[in-house]
Amino acid sequence: MKTGHVELARAQQERWQTAYEGNPRLHGAEPSAAARWTVRLFGAAGIDDVLELGAGQGRDALYLARQGFSVHATDFSESALSQLRLDAQRGGLDDRVTAALHDVRDPLPPADATVGAVYANLLLNMAFSRAELRSLVNEIRRVLRPGGLFVYSVWSTADPGYGKCSEISDGLYARDGFAGRFFDLDLVHELAERWELGGADAYEEGPEPRRLWRVTQAKPAPTS
Repeated sequence: MKTGHVELARAQQERWQTAYEGNPRLHGAEPSAAARWTVRLFGAAGIDDVLELGAGQGRDALYLARQGFSVHATDFSESALSQLRLDAQRGGLDDRVTAALHDVRDPLPPADATVGAVYANLLLNMAFSRAELRSLVNEIRRVLRPGGLFVYSVWSTADPGYGKCSEISDGLYARDGFAGRFFDLDLVHELAERWELGGADAYEEGPEPRRLWRVTQAKPAPTS
C-alpha cells in the first residue's frame, strides 16, 4: 500500500476499535437483511461451514450459528471479537462459532479449497483500494472449494448518501469519521471476473434507508 493509504487504514482500524469499545451493540443485536437471505441460500446449497469476514461484534455470525451453520468469524478489531465470543458463550454457541483476529488485507488463513462459503456484510465497501479489493476477492476464490459460494453486501451508488460525503481519493468517501466506497455495477462485475456471478440484487435496509447491493458468486468447478 502507498503511505497515504497505510495511514488511512491504520486510522480506520483505530476508529472502529474505539467505536466497538464504546458500544457493545454498535450495529444492534438483530441479524442483517443480508444474513437472513444468505441463510436460505446456503441452506438450499447444502453448505454447513461459513467463513465470515469483517464479522464485527457478531450479530450475523451468531445468527448463522443459530441456524445450524459452523461459522469461523474474523475481524480486525479485538474488542469486537471479544464481544462476539462473550455472546457466543452466553448463547451456548461455542461449538459452532470460532473467532480470530485478522486483517483481510493479509492473506486469508485457510488452505486452498477448504471453505464451503464466505460471507461479508458491509466489509468490501470499507477503506480498501481497488487493488486491495481485487486481491481480497482472489484470496476468497483461493480458499473456497470448487462450487463454493461468496455472498457480500455493499453500499450502492444509488444510496442517498452518495455524492453527499467528502471524497478522499480513489473513489473513497468519508462520513462521520468512517471511510468507505459506493459500488456501481461495473465494479461488481469487475470483482466477479473468473467467477460465476449468480446475481447482483438491489435492496434497502435501515430507517434512512440505505441502498445496497447483495452479490452472489460461485467459484467455478474445474472443467474435465
